[in-house]
Amino acid sequence: MLDRGYIQVYTGNGKGKTTASLGLAIRAAGHGMKVRIIQFMKGNTNYGELQALSRFPEIILYQFGTPDFVYKGQEQQVDYDEAKAALEMAEKIVREDKPDILILDEVNVALYFNLLRLEDVIEFLKSKPEKMEIILTGRNVPQEIIDMANLVTKMEEVRHYYNTINLDAREGIEY
Repeated sequence: MLDRGYIQVYTGNGKGKTTASLGLAIRAAGHGMKVRIIQFMKGNTNYGELQALSRFPEIILYQFGTPDFVYKGQEQQVDYDEAKAALEMAEKIVREDKPDILILDEVNVALYFNLLRLEDVIEFLKSKPEKMEIILTGRNVPQEIIDMANLVTKMEEVRHYYNTINLDAREGIEY
């Protein structure tokens, strides 16, 4: 459906990277485009986007990871296995399903945690079909991916209530 697909990156320490990619997914679905979303490091089934996106037949979301938060330096083998499985699913989706848009949510964080090899993600991006849009989200994006991307948006935190009033994540807002 797209004449040409590009690589987009949503990064930075501010809130809204996943939300921006999901907004793009909904917009594309509104135009009848086929969207596939792979969430890295997100195995919690209580995320609101899972229920909301199930209402859009054009959008299919796949989760990889455990329900537990992963801390840098405390990665478990299951975290590596899940990240590898997510990238393999992305390759399979590109090869077999051929969506208009593929979102790799939190892939940048998986790279930062060294759950994936940067070379493997770069090769994946280099092999993307010409008419497929790929969006990568997550903070700490490697410079090599920034250099490959056609669009890079950096969300900058100015103030966040997590830091000012020690607020926990809220249903419907953060998850």
